[in-house]
Amino acid sequence: MLPSFYEFYNPVKIVSGHKALDNLPYELEQAGAKRPIIITDKGVVGAGLVDLVVSAFGSSDMTIGAIYDDVPPDSSVGVVNDIVKIYRQNKCDSIVAVGGGSPIDTAKGVNIVITEEADDLMKFMGAEMLKKPMKPLIVIPTTSGTGSEVTLVAVISNPEKNVKMAFASKHLLPKAAILDPRMTLTMPPHITAATGMDALTHSVEAYICLQKNPLSDVHAIAAINLVRKNLINAVKNGKDSEARLAMANAACMAGAAFSNSMVGIVHSLGHATGAVCHVPHGLAMSIFLPHCLEYNMSKCSENIGELLLAVAGPEEYVKTASADRAAKTVEAIRKLQRELNEICKLPMTLKDAGVPKDKLGQIARTAINDGSVTMNPVEMDFDDALGILKKAYE
Repeated sequence: MLPSFYEFYNPVKIVSGHKALDNLPYELEQAGAKRPIIITDKGVVGAGLVDLVVSAFGSSDMTIGAIYDDVPPDSSVGVVNDIVKIYRQNKCDSIVAVGGGSPIDTAKGVNIVITEEADDLMKFMGAEMLKKPMKPLIVIPTTSGTGSEVTLVAVISNPEKNVKMAFASKHLLPKAAILDPRMTLTMPPHITAATGMDALTHSVEAYICLQKNPLSDVHAIAAINLVRKNLINAVKNGKDSEARLAMANAACMAGAAFSNSMVGIVHSLGHATGAVCHVPHGLAMSIFLPHCLEYNMSKCSENIGELLLAVAGPEEYVKTASADRAAKTVEAIRKLQRELNEICKLPMTLKDAGVPKDKLGQIARTAINDGSVTMNPVEMDFDDALGILKKAYE
């Protein structure tokens, strides 16, 4: 049944291909930019990926105004404000984000402060607080999970309050996203696995959450199919450029899906676990996904059952009775978890991820105040959150 009303919005230009990076100067030129700042992290630099980006400028008349390469895994308000100073000192006019979720979200935060001509990012926390068109932002992901290259949100830590804060606005959407498998070939197996499970979680939650719609469904299902066919190959053989390109597209489509339909309690619990115990986001998604699907089954077992076709393939879907498909979907995800654990030791429990048991209550309290709970099919209170955490612990 179609929803009585829905919106789907995503104007980000997608440039995908084995040499897509070569289009970077053209995309900047089309956006009216001549002097970008490159925002990235030490890992990306160490892998030689920034060198690839710099070489893409070739004989173009673009000038790289500055390179900031010290974005931490959990970017903070302080990092954003530091980069803003560098942007202004070097008279940059645009931003190129190279990396995973942290550099991309950091770039969006920098863009907020620059565009709003402000001195403090915190003034713009929340939804639709931005009124001005942003500076040109081109995103080049080096992981395949966050989908940040096509989302209108940024999540940035506030260390003083020990929480992750969300910024949401259509103005945060990049001008273009460049998906080039050369940028993910060096990603280690366990990060490939965790980020791939992040993309899977985005797709699954997009398909079952309250704001789902026909267009987000199409993107979500296409993304899950790509994950099923390519994640294991990408983890086993990082140099498989076809699998890498497929996973980059999966993450991108998943991002477009959840950016319109939103996500649910897998993300609430993941954000909270990241904030309290610094568990990487993709790993948290992988651990919580099956438990949260079981929790939501009372309200959306039909939708979860429909996912079996994409999650497990047509043969498994056809031979499974309709009433059993939701449980089979969860079982298929657990099977994928076990395969990833065997290949690269990706933890399957909070205990194995290093979460102290005495932190579960704090995580539960943080999770129920996370914005992602709003669109979840089942309302989650503290006791429910604590119950899921205990099941996920060991």
